[in-house]
Amino acid sequence: MKSKYAVTVDDLTVAYDYKPVLWDIDLAIPEGVLMAIVGPNGAGKSTLIKSILGIITPIAGSISIFGKPYKSQRKMVAYVPQKGSVDWDFPTTALDVVLMGTYGSLGWIKRPGKKEKKAALEALEKVGMLAFKSRQIAQLSGGQQQRIFLARALVQNASIYFMDEPFQA
Repeated sequence: MKSKYAVTVDDLTVAYDYKPVLWDIDLAIPEGVLMAIVGPNGAGKSTLIKSILGIITPIAGSISIFGKPYKSQRKMVAYVPQKGSVDWDFPTTALDVVLMGTYGSLGWIKRPGKKEKKAALEALEKVGMLAFKSRQIAQLSGGQQQRIFLARALVQNASIYFMDEPFQA
């Protein structure tokens, strides 16, 4: 049975070096809702998102995506990371970055083909970055880089999109 909530967080506690930074967090996000997490720097917004995505392991609590653990629902979720958490010196083009969004559906061995390249080009067009498809990611402005990562998320055709500081740059 499908959960009425897209994301559910129950009694979540997250710590860095055994010091809690989030504790007793409860959250239920209904399907089809646009939601923002607002707060000052250091309040734990990114930590919450990374915990939901399994990037950070909580010390207590549970997280579910449509009523199931994140690991079994991974393909339903796309993520646009904070600009500071990306290695901008990695030698790759804008198109390559967007194609990375197709890897989850391809598996370990398959490489992106014509279908994936077409979807990636369409995503680049949606975010107004098609003309920059061959440009090195490091050669783009901060706002352009952000749009490339948005295109990478869009190409996944996910049910849930997490964006960590999407308006930065």
